[in-house]
Amino acid sequence: MTETTTEVRAPGAAPAGEVPAGEVPAGEVPAGEVPARWIWLAAWPVTAVFVLSNAATPLYVLWQREMGFGRGTLTVVFACYIAGLLGSLLVSGVLSDRIGRKPVLLPALGLALAACLVFATAGGVAALVVARLCTGIAVGAVVSAGMAAVTDVAGPARRRLAALLASCAMVFGAGLGPLLAGVLSETLPAPTVTVFGVEAVLLGTAVAVVLRMPVRRPAAGGTGAWVRVPGVPRGAGRPLALGIAVFAPGITATSFVLSLGPSLLSDLLGTDSRTVSGTLAFAMFLSATGVQFAVRRLERRTVLLAGAGATALGMLALVTAVHTGSVPALGAAALLGGAGQGMGQLGGLSLLNSTVPTGRLAEANAALNVGGYLPAGLLPVTAGYLSDGLGLTTGATAFATALAAAAVAGGGLVLLERRSPARR
Repeated sequence: MTETTTEVRAPGAAPAGEVPAGEVPAGEVPAGEVPARWIWLAAWPVTAVFVLSNAATPLYVLWQREMGFGRGTLTVVFACYIAGLLGSLLVSGVLSDRIGRKPVLLPALGLALAACLVFATAGGVAALVVARLCTGIAVGAVVSAGMAAVTDVAGPARRRLAALLASCAMVFGAGLGPLLAGVLSETLPAPTVTVFGVEAVLLGTAVAVVLRMPVRRPAAGGTGAWVRVPGVPRGAGRPLALGIAVFAPGITATSFVLSLGPSLLSDLLGTDSRTVSGTLAFAMFLSATGVQFAVRRLERRTVLLAGAGATALGMLALVTAVHTGSVPALGAAALLGGAGQGMGQLGGLSLLNSTVPTGRLAEANAALNVGGYLPAGLLPVTAGYLSDGLGLTTGATAFATALAAAAVAGGGLVLLERRSPARR
């Protein structure tokens, strides 16, 4: 629940003269009170910020050539985003549940705009690190407050739709960013300025949406520290663990493709084309988006099992690609990894939406993402330095083997879970 500048009241409620402007009683937005279009609009800030999250991916090859850094440094720059995101998640979920969605989302969008400026004018690795940190902090706020805002706007009767749209908004934006960046940077002058100028316009429209978003002021209360490792209420720990068990390997797979995919393409195809690397990332996240619509009516347990299987198969395809030099195998690895992330994310969010009250939902979203992004930051960095020291084939093989084992273990955990109506 969050603060709003737009009054939302049921028919017959007290007129504006009897209720302070922009302030409405605490409680969820009843289903049907807010038009369905607002559920889609509420997801737009999530998309806009996630466009920024991966917009730099096709440009890394360009920056590597200009600044002269290796694969290990590249994965560290990428991981700075994860560090900023995890730090943000320690506070943004709790803060959003206590003071509202808008007071968290608006500063996050401002920080994302600042990151665009730093990216556009970057002259060294330090600037890239700062821009990635700012981006990570903004994304951390959006995956907790922004995705919870979609659920708030949808209301209790449309929570399943809210989980689908919030999850798809995230992965679609993550894929759209590198595609736009790749195409714009190779077709228009001043590539970095152009790419991040366009992204700044998208973020500006997201600010306009947040300012008018019909979400309510949160109920007073909340206990515990403001900065803490996010968690869930008693009874929701098992659903959170199941979501993380599948979501974490999936998002780690896509993080590897984002950080080292351009290097793999360069080795396999002998090209540094930013459009090609951007298209690979877009295809990966388009897979993550499409598969969620395809499986949205399936039982959550089935969705999670399918997600774990897709990630494991994707890692098998990655090993095949680096050992045989097969570009189709690399494409299959990206598509399967995207599907694994998409289904793990949808299954995890759906479980939380069905078991966690709205007053703790942003914190629960933060907890899911902490569990996913922590390995997504650490394992690709390890693979990057292994690739620098022992070769890309060895580094990628070690990474894929470890991640496939994690995905199989996550699927095994889901299989062992007792089936019950509350968990379907």
